[in-house]
Amino acid sequence: MMQPAFVSRVFHAAKEMGVHTCLDTSGFLNTNYTDEMIDDIDLCLLDVKSGDEETYHKVTGGLLQPTIDFGRRLAKAGKKIWVRFVLVPGLTDSEENIENVARICESFDGAVEHIDVLGFHQLGRPKWHELRIPYPLEHQKGPSAALKKRVTEQFQSHGFVVY
Repeated sequence: MMQPAFVSRVFHAAKEMGVHTCLDTSGFLNTNYTDEMIDDIDLCLLDVKSGDEETYHKVTGGLLQPTIDFGRRLAKAGKKIWVRFVLVPGLTDSEENIENVARICESFDGAVEHIDVLGFHQLGRPKWHELRIPYPLEHQKGPSAALKKRVTEQFQSHGFVVY
């Protein structure tokens, strides 16, 4: 998050007006988002891009642990979490990775209301081209219905509601 203090002020003002707040983040906030700021979050859409450190770094260029830590802070504060997981065939679809993501979600102590399994798509490709940044997933295909079903069932086997 580039401007946590601004977001915090907006959320605080929204809460004072009785407006529901929702933070959409990868959780890579470290101490930039204080526990006091978390108080004004009603719901967090938390992207857990992989349960494997190497894959997470490959996908994001960052570390997985800050996402886990932020999810645990949200859970400790009693906040609701909707986990979003992007299913990329050949990258995030291994059974081991799904198990790791499920265990991460379990570590959020019941705060996860559901997991959204989002099939990879190419809708963001033009942004990369406009920015003149090489797009590493240029030829990546989305998941088949069978793969999405397998991953959904794997998360469900851990007791999660999955969409």
